[in-house]
Amino acid sequence: MRWPERRAAVNLERLDLNLLVALRALLEERHVTRAGARIGLSQPAMSAALARLRRHFADELLVRKGNRYELTPLGAALRDPAANAYAMLERLFAARTGFDPATERHEFTLLSSDYGVAVFGTALARAVQRVAPRVTLHFRQVTPEAVDKPESGLGGVDGMLMPHGVLSDVPAVELYRDEWVCLVAADNPEVGDRITIDDLARLPWAVYQRTFDTPVNRQLSMLGLQPRADVSVQSFQLLPALVAGTRRVALIQRRLAAQMHRLAPVRVLPCPFPAITLHEALWWHPVHTYDAAHSWLRETAARVAATLPGLDEIPWPE
Repeated sequence: MRWPERRAAVNLERLDLNLLVALRALLEERHVTRAGARIGLSQPAMSAALARLRRHFADELLVRKGNRYELTPLGAALRDPAANAYAMLERLFAARTGFDPATERHEFTLLSSDYGVAVFGTALARAVQRVAPRVTLHFRQVTPEAVDKPESGLGGVDGMLMPHGVLSDVPAVELYRDEWVCLVAADNPEVGDRITIDDLARLPWAVYQRTFDTPVNRQLSMLGLQPRADVSVQSFQLLPALVAGTRRVALIQRRLAAQMHRLAPVRVLPCPFPAITLHEALWWHPVHTYDAAHSWLRETAARVAATLPGLDEIPWPE
């Protein structure tokens, strides 16, 4: 079928938002009958919803291949945004003007690196358990996609623990400061008591996710240094083990290094350049700004952050 050209603008007042429910089910189930059963619609009603969605998007979305259905390229591209939009609307209409943490049951999902959970999330979870015994925290690993598209990535969750310099243009509450330090193997004979810029340039690296996923690595590129990563991992806490017994170097947060350095034979050294200070924050989608439960969580996070020791109170790892 040849579809008419899709319009650039959408009038939400004339759009049936029930179609979002159908769209999400169709794209995830990839089957008309199963999608209908999932949301309580008969097969004819679900087929009618698919026909309306096809007209709206000017695309088949779901096409039969033999005895199964496959998503078109547009259908595949819409799958995650549809799920995020559904979750965002679900949270929007669940918003309340009051929240009693001592008695109410609630679940919060926060995106974070393992560093954020280890340094701050554990303290937050203890504080929440003390005053809100029926509140559950879910920490999920933050993905590059959620960082690259924060409004979309934040739409289906309650917040994200992330330093400044990675996110912008969404609200945040300030938490604490940290600084970057260098890790090398305890027995690395190529590095003396101090590490140099030349050392960083010639040694192989262990990095978190992609080479330039941290602001400090992007800072290095601006200084003309391109880290040569020969291993990457989705965990800051694994970096000491990946450095131990090798020629590798890694950059890690000082608060995490204070917790981790005794778990692997590594040395913690100051950076040989004025590394950017890390300002950790809790970010959220604007739709959550006035929700009472979310306001309580942000206030609790700020109070917990205020109890963390300052950098000058953390002993330098030996």
